[in-house]
Amino acid sequence: MFHQQRYDGTREQNYESVIRQLQSLLDGEPDPIANLANAAALLKQFMDDINWVGFYLHRDGMLVLGPFQGLPACVRIPLGKGVCGKAALERTTVRVADVHEFPGHIACDAASLSEIVVPVVVRGELYGVLDIDSPIRSRFDETDQHNLERFVAKLGEYL
Repeated sequence: MFHQQRYDGTREQNYESVIRQLQSLLDGEPDPIANLANAAALLKQFMDDINWVGFYLHRDGMLVLGPFQGLPACVRIPLGKGVCGKAALERTTVRVADVHEFPGHIACDAASLSEIVVPVVVRGELYGVLDIDSPIRSRFDETDQHNLERFVAKLGEYL
């Protein structure tokens, strides 16, 4: 059973807690859309200073909008385009301190200033990306990147 926890430890301890909560949410649920939706909601509740969190799913060479929390978003992103497309194509996390300085940035929400995108790879195949935007410049650091990559790896076990 899922129990919401308080986040009053170190950042590492808090991320450890949210990854345990993710596992609790996903245990026994086989539906990937339900699992992605709960993962997005959990991150929205856990992370401060973010204005959008969600998933784009790899479909026929494109990224297609999946479960998310935030304002309506771009529906389709070609691989290689924008921050999401670059992360998907290269299968590597892309962290952008100022989206206005990223060549080809796709602006879905004018309030977004920084972004982190983590590829979701399941059984060696690109499943999609986790995309998180913030209205704060340089919001995401190495600690966020490392732990969001761990979060996505745990999520991938349930997709």
